[in-house]
Amino acid sequence: MKILVIGGTRNIGHYLVHELMESGHSVTIFNRGKTPDALPDAVERLRGDRTNPADLQTALNGRDFDIVLDTALYKGTEAESIVQLLNGHVGHYIFLSTGQVYLVRDGIERPFREDAYNGMLMPPPKANTYSYEEWLYGMDKRKAEDTFQAAWEQTQFPYTTLRLPMVNSERDHFKRLYSYILRLKDGGPILVPETPDYPLRHVYGRDVVRAIQLLINTGKGKGQVYNISQDETTSLDEFLGIIGDCLNVQPQIVHVRRSLLEANGFLPDCSPFSERWMSELANERSKTELGMTYTPLRDYLGKIVSHYETTQPPEPTGYKRRRAELNFAAQHAQTSD
Repeated sequence: MKILVIGGTRNIGHYLVHELMESGHSVTIFNRGKTPDALPDAVERLRGDRTNPADLQTALNGRDFDIVLDTALYKGTEAESIVQLLNGHVGHYIFLSTGQVYLVRDGIERPFREDAYNGMLMPPPKANTYSYEEWLYGMDKRKAEDTFQAAWEQTQFPYTTLRLPMVNSERDHFKRLYSYILRLKDGGPILVPETPDYPLRHVYGRDVVRAIQLLINTGKGKGQVYNISQDETTSLDEFLGIIGDCLNVQPQIVHVRRSLLEANGFLPDCSPFSERWMSELANERSKTELGMTYTPLRDYLGKIVSHYETTQPPEPTGYKRRRAELNFAAQHAQTSD
């Protein structure tokens, strides 16, 4: 098959391109070329900014693809451009969306199911805040999803949307999981906000690749939306306990008022999985309709921990204030006493 991956260098796209090449497909990537891609030489590389319709037009006009995987589309206007350009030129377009499309809904219960998408939306939070940016991200992804759904209804544009929660991976360029690993290994306390204490239900990056491969190999899912998420739901304390087991470390977790952590500038770095904008997705539809299976949480966390133990990448930005965190934890303990 002739397959185009928009993005393709950092995380999910990287793994997918390697596996597609190993399976004998002809693979093209389109991106700005700013990130070294570590992909086989046989991959065709097209350069441009996908947010610029002219760049897309120059690179893709008149070309046909059996599959297009879009890992880097965030706005409704970008969806409109890609539909206009690819309609009639793609056999199956696969869009990676987000569980945050549910988090901008009012009055729905966790875990979120695909049919909870429609309904009243929450008003925007205060402008120029972290919450506003996260709200806007969810709203923009909704506009993109709505554009694809309208194109399906009007012209049978052959799209499938995969909604993802937090993706854990050896190639997470934000190194969120690695930030926890470093805190566990240094033996000091991990600062965690008391509220909200939402359950965690993430997904392994290679399981997302498996879901994409199922769509490619079966042709299923056109005009449909699927949540892609691990089977297990855990608390953050339980999650950190599993990582601690992998490292033979007992986590020291200190729960602190969110307002105090925010006032001292520790969030989200001290505990990136404690944010309010963390979705929790039910995955039954993907298993029933696509035959999807998911890697057990303990298994994939063990793989990621082993990877970081072997590679030991540079400290992420979120770990730079670790000394200040430790001092704050010690002062908080004294105050609590």
